[in-house]
Order: sequence, then structure tokens, then C-alpha cells
Amino acid sequence: MYDLIIRRARLVDEQQVDVALHNGKIAAIAAHIAEPAMQEHDLAGRYYLSAGWIDSHVHCYPASPIYHDEADQVGVTCGVTTVIDAGSTGADDIDDFYQLTHSAKTQVHALINIARSGIVTQNELADMAQIDGEAVQAAVQRLPDFILGLKARMSSSVVGTNGVQPLQRAKAIQRAIGGLPLMVHIGNNPPDLDEIAPLLSQGDIITHCFNGKPNRVLTPAGELRASVAAAMQRGVMLDVGHGSASFSFEVAQAAIAQGILPDTISSDIYCRNRLNGPVRSLAHVMSKFLAIGMTLPQVIACVTVQAAAALRLQHKGELTPGYDADLTIFARQNAQQDFIDSDGVQQHGEQHLVPLVAVVAGHWMPTAEGKTHHGFDL
Repeated sequence: MYDLIIRRARLVDEQQVDVALHNGKIAAIAAHIAEPAMQEHDLAGRYYLSAGWIDSHVHCYPASPIYHDEADQVGVTCGVTTVIDAGSTGADDIDDFYQLTHSAKTQVHALINIARSGIVTQNELADMAQIDGEAVQAAVQRLPDFILGLKARMSSSVVGTNGVQPLQRAKAIQRAIGGLPLMVHIGNNPPDLDEIAPLLSQGDIITHCFNGKPNRVLTPAGELRASVAAAMQRGVMLDVGHGSASFSFEVAQAAIAQGILPDTISSDIYCRNRLNGPVRSLAHVMSKFLAIGMTLPQVIACVTVQAAAALRLQHKGELTPGYDADLTIFARQNAQQDFIDSDGVQQHGEQHLVPLVAVVAGHWMPTAEGKTHHGFDL
């Protein structure tokens, strides 16, 4: 007997299937599953089901003095089953962060900041002494399942006068720890993106890829920078990392019109931009990409299979028997809405995604919207 069967689930390719879960894994997917289950929920073809949403760039270390939040507030409450904190903590606080995640229903991982302090100030890489490769390596060895990679913030307010030196150190640390993914924040220059991109290699991630600052992925003429194009050809990936100041509709639309799609859609969410905008939630950010022309299958891939691949999350991101029973159930609602980017520019949208249930390791957790307006409950 299965633990749970979700019946008549609507997939993003518009198929309807039954999905059976057992012992925290996806046990079966079929047009109809005849076997019984201890619990069943019938979506009646009305609601979509996907692999659990992965937000590959959040800030949820609650003890951080600048960018902080609670994992479940940016996770299962928003229909997100897995979050990756992007550099809130360095070697000094990563163990404390790990202990705090034990109480979360959301699955939490981290990219460790190459600065020991993490983000306790805005200029953690202005002092090269903050970068301690041995401390990073020791942390990765202690917490190999928690730490998925490295984070280096490469903008002028962070690095001061150090240019690309912190990134060069980050790459050396990356090689020493066996090549885990490196996420690189881009913002105001210096250093210039044309100095940053050539240092990146396959599996590295450029976050804030559609920021509207002069140091953007597009040239003033609106073409993809040659240095970024070359990096992408080497296997460097593009992550959205919306955040309070790092997403421009103009840049995103111009890039997407040229076929330059993000590999991962992430929120860069924390308490202030969650409560006061412009981020709100991962679903809200995903809805913006529907508004500017990406299809639902493209958007969902950016928070499931592609996000899992980018962060090397095993057995996640796909609706495949044997994979983790992490699922998101959501509605695609027709509703007129004006979305706002990080520069205050409005973009009209006619649809938005509403998460209704997060299923983590087989545990059914309705969102407030799912309980109140759609009848889902425990």
C-alpha cells in the first residue's frame, strides 16, 4: 500500500496522471494507479503538479544582521520545497546556520561565502584577510550534504579596491575542494563583467544575470557581451537572483527575445523584499517571466530539473520513480496584474502562479491559499 496517491494531477505538458508516494520517494506515475494508499488527494485535473520547486538563491540565516529570514517563510509557505542560501554565512557561522535548519520543514542547503564573516556588512571582500581557504575547505568536509558550493559577491561595494582578486582566490578554493559550483554575484563595477566572466568555468553560475546596472550581461546596443557568450559556451550558467536591486524587465525581455534564457529562476528573497516587494515569493518572480514571454514548461524547468542540475542535487527536480517525493501543487490563475521590477518599472501580466501545496519527502503541507480558497488540508 502506498503512503499517498495524488490523483488526476495536471502536468505542465497538460497530461493528467496519478502520482504515488511511498517512504519519502516517488513510487509510481501512471494514467491511473489502481493500488490503494493510506491517503489520497484528487486534483480533478484542475491543478498543476510539478517536481518540488527549488529556489537556488535565498537568504534565510535568521541570525544575519542584514539579509535574514526564516527558511519556511521563503520555503514551504510559498510552495518551495528546497532553498539554497546564497552566501549569508561564511566559515565562522555556517555550523550555527546548519543547526538552525534542523527545525525547518523546508529542505535547506547553503553556498558558503568565501569570506569567513559571510554577509554581516556590505563589504565582506574588501579585506582579503577575510578569505580563508582552509576554513572553507574544513567546513565543506564537516558539512558535505549541507554545503553545495561557494558564493563570491563581485561588485564594487563588496570588494572595495580588490578588483577580481577575491574571485581568483575563490577559484583556487574551488579547485582545492573538488570543483563544487561557484555562484558569482555581479553588480556595479569595478570589477567589470568583462574581467569576471573569463575567470569562470563550466558549472559556475552568474547570478543577478538580468540586472539593469551598467555592468550587465548586455552591451549598450542590447547584444550579449562577448565575454558572457564565451563563458556560456564553456558551460557557465545564468541565474536570475531577482532581489531588491538586481532584476530589470528591460534587460530580461531583450535577452529572452534573443533566445538567452535563464538556466535558473531564483528570488534572492529575504524578509524585507518578501514583505515589501518587489520579490514577494518565488512564485511571484516566476509569474514575471510568464508575463515577458517564457512558457510555463520553461519557467517550471528553471525551478526544478535545471535548478537541481545546477546545484547537483541528487534525486530531485524530476517526476521520476525513485526520486525524492518533493512536489509542488499550484494553480495558474488568470488575473490582470502589474508586476514591478527592481528598478520600479511596471510590466502588465495576465496570469500568475499560486502555490497551493508543498510536498516534502512525502509530507503534505498546504499553503494558506491552498487551505483557505482551494480546500486542501492535512
